[in-house]
This record gives sequence, structure tokens and C-alpha cells, in this order.
Amino acid sequence: MIDFSFPAELQDLRGRVAAFIDETVLPAEEQLGTRRYWDLVAELQPQARAAGLWCPFIPAEWGGMGLGHLGNALVQIEVGRSFSGLGGWALNCMSPTDATMLTILEHGSADQHERFLRPLVDGRTRVCFSMTEKNVAGANATGMETTARLEGDTWVLNGEKWFSSGATTSNLAMIVAKTDPDAPRHRQYSAFLVELPAEGYRIVRDIPVLGDVGLTHVEGEIVHGHAEVRIEDLRVPAANLVGGRGDGFVLAQHRLGYGRLRHSMRSIAKAQAALDMAAKRCVERTAFGRRLGDLQGVQWQLADCARDLYLARLMVLHIAYKLENGQDIATENGIAKVFVADMLSSVVDRALQLHGSLGYSLDLPLARWFAEARGHHFIDGPDEVHRWKSGRRVIAAYERTGTTAGAAGGDLF
Repeated sequence: MIDFSFPAELQDLRGRVAAFIDETVLPAEEQLGTRRYWDLVAELQPQARAAGLWCPFIPAEWGGMGLGHLGNALVQIEVGRSFSGLGGWALNCMSPTDATMLTILEHGSADQHERFLRPLVDGRTRVCFSMTEKNVAGANATGMETTARLEGDTWVLNGEKWFSSGATTSNLAMIVAKTDPDAPRHRQYSAFLVELPAEGYRIVRDIPVLGDVGLTHVEGEIVHGHAEVRIEDLRVPAANLVGGRGDGFVLAQHRLGYGRLRHSMRSIAKAQAALDMAAKRCVERTAFGRRLGDLQGVQWQLADCARDLYLARLMVLHIAYKLENGQDIATENGIAKVFVADMLSSVVDRALQLHGSLGYSLDLPLARWFAEARGHHFIDGPDEVHRWKSGRRVIAAYERTGTTAGAAGGDLF
């Protein structure tokens, strides 16, 4: 028997998270623009902790909920209904802090756990991840030019970083830099933890992005931002090297399994909300003497949205199941990453179209969601790279076994 049901305890948990989002987070979200974002976060976090909803992915002995990947996926789809990010910050599971916490937990030393991880889990600090570089290292994570040379018991870093999300509001940065240029390509890089602000880690600016369209915050407040960073003779104690020398690429990839699952679940939540708005519009709006929703062409559009949402849910829950059982997800994760980004863009676009000029206005959130959805086609790796890798896996599977099933979900049946 194939069982798609969830354990009762996870169903109960999802209900509790949904209630917290509905009754506590969404009312706070309505205050954005009149109250400072981080003041709202500071009020929400103690309430989430009191409700037992804190760091869903962190083990209980560290103060988290100790959920597996399936349980965390259910939490994230409810958190994703908070479209300003307040829900994620309330539960202390917002990007990029959450994935970086997991990396420190898995690869950090006992000393790093106490100095860096514990304050992050407690919600006293925030961390950014500085890997991407403007010139060479967007899609190619092994093309980074930022260097780190060892001088005694200190590493000296030089270079620049691009799109270090949250750097302006973080107390800590994880930086990936080249330590061993003559090593094999995937062993040239190492990761370091740096307390901010730090002499030698200079934030040049927060880069204006399309996804900022329609955001409402108190004037002058920086909420998150995507920073351009200049690193000049940044001195980092050797004790702040995370994992082993040459482990930087592995650590960067370690974050992505969790991160892509989180992005996907929140994308599903946003697409579901957009489809709900579209359906509401279609039953309330008339065109040519008939309800918009009674027109066959409109029904086809809604059907396509429902189809894609259904497929996205199945993909992501299958990946969560595989993660839960310690199975490799590289093939499925690459396929789902591209599909979910396409799904979100398509559903939001159709919802916007069905609202006409109202959808195009900033009176509704659809235009902002559409702008934000565009970024999902390159966040955590551009679509082209994932499609390229998926295509290579198709060829490799056929050459290895005589069938492409292994690269197309063939382990399901």
C-alpha cells in the first residue's frame, strides 16, 4: 500500500503553526509601514518560543523542535503564507540564517558551537553567507577569486562578494574563500566565520533588486538587503575555519538541500495564495454578461495552475521523504528546483492577468510576488545549470543501465 498520509503528530503540528501564523503573524504583518520591521520580529519571537514553535530544524537539545525534513516541510508551507518574511523570522527559520545554522551544527567545532551557533539558535544574532562573486562565481561556485592566505595562526582574506543577503543586518558572516589554488577544483576553498562589523569586511551598498518592488517599510530601515562587499586584509583567527581546510565547497553544497526544500515549500504557499486570489476574482467578476469563472478559456488557465501546484507538491514531498530516509536527492532536487520556479512564476502571472490592471497595480500583492518570483530562476543556482546537470544525468543513466528511468523518478516505480 502507498500511504500519503502524515503522522497525527505532524498534522497537529501543522495546525498549531497555521494557527500561529493566522492569529499572531498576519495581524503583525498588517502593521508594516507604520512600525519597524525588526521591532515586530522582536515581539513575535518570544511568542513563537512560548508556543513551542522555534527553529523547527534544530535538534531539541539545542532548543529547537528537532523535526525531520518532512515535518519541517509542513512547517515551511505554513510559514510561507507570511509573505513579508515575518513568519520565518518569528520561528527563527529565515534564509540565510537557517541553512547556515545547520552547516555550523554539522561541521563546526565544539568551540564554534558555543561561540556562534548558540547565539544564532537563541535568536540573539543573525548570519549572512558570503560566497557569490560578481565576475565569475554566480553559477560556477568553483570560480571564486576571493583568497585566504595563512599567516601564523591567522587567515588574511582579500576579494569581493556580491549578493551577500542580509549582510547589512547580520552580526556574523560565513565567508568562502580560496585557500589552496593548486588543489583539485572542489578542494580549493575553505569557509570562515567572521563576527561583524569587522575591519576589512566593508559593505559597499545594498543592491537594489526587482523583488523590492512594492515592499513597505519604515523609511530608512534596512530589513534584509543583498550586499555588495569588499574584503580587504580581513584577518580571521584560524579557530574560525569551519570544517577542514578545503571543505568550503562541500559546506556550501551542504546548505542547498535544506535551502531548496524551504524555498520550494514557501513557493507553493505563495502560488496557492495567488490561485486563491484568482479564483475569488473569477467568481466575483463578470465579463460579457457572464462570470469570469464560467468562461472556458479562464477555466483552462485555472486548471493549468492547479495541475502545476499538484505536481510541485508531489515533487517536494517526495524529496522531503528521501531526505528523511537519508537517500540521495541530487537528481530530484535539480528537477524540482527548476519546476517549482516555473510553477510559481506561471501561477502568479496567470493570477495577475486574471485581475487585469488591478493585478498590475500595487494595490494587490501580485505584482510584487511576480517580481520576486523572477529571482527564483537563479537563486540557489540558475535554471540553466540545473537543466544541464539533469540532462547529463539522463545520458549517464542510459549509458549505465540502458534506461533513463533512474534520472526521471524511476525509483518510485
